[in-house]
Amino acid sequence: MVTELDRQIAGRYTVQSVARALRLVEIVAGGPPGGLSLSELSRTLGTSKSSTLALARTLVAFGYLRDAHPGPGYTLGTGLIRLGDIAGRQLPLGDMCRPMIEDLSRETKMTARLAMSDQGHPVFVVRVDGPGSVRFHTPLGQRELTYASAAGKAILSAMDEEGIRRMCAETGLAARTAHTITDVGRLLDNLAMARRLGFAVDDEEDAEGVFCVGAAFFGHDGSCAGAVSVTGIKGDLPAWRINELGRTVRRYADQVSGMLGGSPCTGPGLAAAEWVPAEPPPPERRAGEHRAGPHPAGEDRSGERPAERPPAVAQPR
Repeated sequence: MVTELDRQIAGRYTVQSVARALRLVEIVAGGPPGGLSLSELSRTLGTSKSSTLALARTLVAFGYLRDAHPGPGYTLGTGLIRLGDIAGRQLPLGDMCRPMIEDLSRETKMTARLAMSDQGHPVFVVRVDGPGSVRFHTPLGQRELTYASAAGKAILSAMDEEGIRRMCAETGLAARTAHTITDVGRLLDNLAMARRLGFAVDDEEDAEGVFCVGAAFFGHDGSCAGAVSVTGIKGDLPAWRINELGRTVRRYADQVSGMLGGSPCTGPGLAAAEWVPAEPPPPERRAGEHRAGPHPAGEDRSGERPAERPPAVAQPR
C-alpha cells in the first residue's frame, strides 16, 4: 500500500497525471463493491469532473477500471486480475524480507526464519542463523509440520476449526517428542491461546531441548500468507522471555504484512495476554490400574496390595 510518505519521497520525479490516475484506482479499490460515481470520484480526487472523466475513461480503456452498468459508476477492472497474478509469481518475498529477518536475528540473537504458507503448510524460504556455534538443521524449500512447529501453529491459528481439523486429518498428529500435542482438542486450545497472544510457541514439541516462537503475517486480501519465527535452545528460559520474544516476532510479522498490503494482527487484550507453559496431559490409565486418590464408592479393592510405607528416616534432634 502506497503511503503519503512514499509520495513525498517521490517528490519532483512524480508525473502528476500518472499519480492522479493511480490515485483514482486506489480510491475505487477502497470504495463499495457496487462502485463509485463520477461525482464521488471527482470529489475524493479533488479534480474537476471533466478531468476525472478523462482519467477514468483512459483506465477503462486499459482494463484497470470498469464502467459498471447498471450501477453508480466505476469498479476495478479485470486487467488488474492479470497483473496481480503476474505480480504474485514475480514477487521475490524472500529477497525483500531478508534484511528484516537479519534484523530479527540480530535483535533476538537467535536463528530467524520466514515461511510461506503452502496450502496451510509452512515452507521456509529465508533463514538467518543466530550467533554462536549452535546451528539448527532447518532446510529451506520443503514443507514442515504444522502442528509441531511455531510457524505451522501460527498459520493454523489463522484457520477456522473445520480447516484445522481437516489439516490434522491430512497430516496426522504423530508424536515427535514427549511434548508434542497429539490430541486435536488440546491442539485447538493451544491455537486459541496463540490467537489471543498474536504468536504461537513450539515448546520442545518438534525437537527435545529446542523451542520456537512464530507469528503469522497476512496479505492484502486478509488471508494468512506465512509466518516469521525464531528458534533457540530452551534450557531454563523463563516464561517472561518467551513472551518478550513473541511480541518481538509479532512486530516483525506485522512489518511483513505491511509490505504485502495486509493489516497488522489486532485483537482485544492482545498486548495484555501472556504465554504460560502447558500442563502435561494426564497419563493414560492402563487396564486394572487404579488412579491415585479416593476410590469410588462400591469399588472392589479385594486383592489389591496395600501401599508400602517408606522406610523411616532418622531425624536429627
